[in-house]
Amino acid sequence: MTKYKVSFSGGTTVEAPAQATLKEVMNNAGINFDFPCGGRGRCGKCKIRIVAGANEPQAEDKRALTEEELAAGVRLACVTRVTNDLEVEFLSDKNISHRILLSSLNRTAKVEPHIIKRYVEVDKASIYDLRTAWQRIKDHLAAQGDQHEATKARVTVLRRIPDVLQNSEHKITAVLYKDEIRGLEPGNTSEKLLGMAFDIGTTTIAGYLMDLYTGKELSVASTLNPQTQFGADVISRITHANQDPNGLKELHRVVTRAVNDLIGEAVKKAGVSRDDVYAVSIVGNTCMHHLFIGVNPRDVALAPYVPVITDPLVIDPADLNLVINPAGKVFVLPNIAGFVGADTVGVLLATGLDQSEEIKLIVDIGTNGEMALGNKDKILACSTAAGPAFEGAQISCGMRGASGAIDHVTFEDEFSFSVIDDVAPLGICGSALLDTVAGLLEMGLIDARGRLKKPEEVTHPLGQKLKDRLVEINGSPAFLLAGEVNSKENRPIYVSQKDIRELQLAKGAIATGIRILMQNYGLEVEDITEVQLAGAFGNYLNPHSACAIGLIPRELEDRITMVGNAAGLGSQLALLSETEYERAATAARNVQFVELGSDPNFTTVFAESMLFPEQEEN
Repeated sequence: MTKYKVSFSGGTTVEAPAQATLKEVMNNAGINFDFPCGGRGRCGKCKIRIVAGANEPQAEDKRALTEEELAAGVRLACVTRVTNDLEVEFLSDKNISHRILLSSLNRTAKVEPHIIKRYVEVDKASIYDLRTAWQRIKDHLAAQGDQHEATKARVTVLRRIPDVLQNSEHKITAVLYKDEIRGLEPGNTSEKLLGMAFDIGTTTIAGYLMDLYTGKELSVASTLNPQTQFGADVISRITHANQDPNGLKELHRVVTRAVNDLIGEAVKKAGVSRDDVYAVSIVGNTCMHHLFIGVNPRDVALAPYVPVITDPLVIDPADLNLVINPAGKVFVLPNIAGFVGADTVGVLLATGLDQSEEIKLIVDIGTNGEMALGNKDKILACSTAAGPAFEGAQISCGMRGASGAIDHVTFEDEFSFSVIDDVAPLGICGSALLDTVAGLLEMGLIDARGRLKKPEEVTHPLGQKLKDRLVEINGSPAFLLAGEVNSKENRPIYVSQKDIRELQLAKGAIATGIRILMQNYGLEVEDITEVQLAGAFGNYLNPHSACAIGLIPRELEDRITMVGNAAGLGSQLALLSETEYERAATAARNVQFVELGSDPNFTTVFAESMLFPEQEEN
């Protein structure tokens, strides 16, 4: 087979078979690169520059790129095939720093670690004491009056007994999980007991290094989920897992490697060792959960959307290729349904909805929008496929919340916007898209159906001041945010008619979920005492903008609270406390899942929710 040399900026050089796409080459080389549409040539986001060896552009290149970009050697990595030696340069957005939400609610719980350590000084055998070494260890542990009576051990632990006793003068530390001795360590190591709590999101992964004795957070590490190279949404990844012979293995490998890397980063920050980490907790949506443990999530995408498993899991780290102390355990929180996963259970733990006297609505807005409504007596939950618009994917100038992203837009006294890190704008993220469409609606520049008006159709007095921003780009109506001279890459930054439609679909999906949950519960808007917005997008959005476009009922605007990465906090609580972990299982069992697609009112409600609220002109 003919092979060619492909060199990437940053120093990576590989041999690639002829006709392989650069997407395939990068995936095989372990290069983490985003392919939001799964590499189908639709989104135009996987731009790279061919420094040497560029071939003629493909049809997908011509649709997504300007003539200037094409002339400069810019191509889409997903459709560029290797037909000769290539030098590839990553463009500016490859290595920009992304803003990943790490903060969350401030909630406490009693620290009750799953893994415990006990120091013992074991008697030596004698003609007067013929107990086995194993029995002497168990007896000394029992003498400490521990609630977990040690009755069993892995054979790997039994094999260590002779050497560890001899080399430590019979002074050892036992690592226990329930009634099992998981490890034996020479000397007194009981003061070191750490854990890592993870929230594995579709887009990002956040990990928290915790002291399992004090509950103190020692360090935090985060990254983009490397599975984005196989698609921005869960359906793309499920498709990859089932259409590519190695797809499932690849998806499992990259996420576990990312978790290992974050553990390494976190312990380095805290000045401790990987061997000090004895417990890991995991939350994530049902698809991320399945891919993390290496289970094919195909059934999640097929009616009736039933996952392989919803139970909580306790797994040996070696079974997941996680590099922590081998005596440790991995605690995976339970799922609720096909598209309501362990991350929602984590949110329930963090917010205490399952213990609340008052009726509350929790919405975790992202590529998949999960909602829970109720109190301690009854909780209904559902999920909607909001799509990637809130994450900036498949939006003309869209990007994630990163340096250079326009993150908020204001239309009040005069039009203005803010940019993350206060630099020249590079694109627009989801919160700014929401602000822009809300402003266009309130200024009378779009109608209730989301159609951008022509300049001569604008009658709103404030909107008339902005009608010169109603332009045509690539033959389609658009609203101009920043002109070429004001942007980082000398390209206009705008919101197109197609972008508005994408947002309508996303907001319509979320609004539909909220309305159907309320209908199934028998509630009116006034019955809801608080709306808690979870997740990165929910934390950064402007509540007024969300209500202005009908994402959330207008009547609830003054009852909105941002709760940040509540799923991550739930993971921490489950890591630190056996009681909280058990509560997670109870909460998951008691939540009633509502399948929106089977609701008889779904089609009508969704069609109505796609519309924007009617506006009164001033």
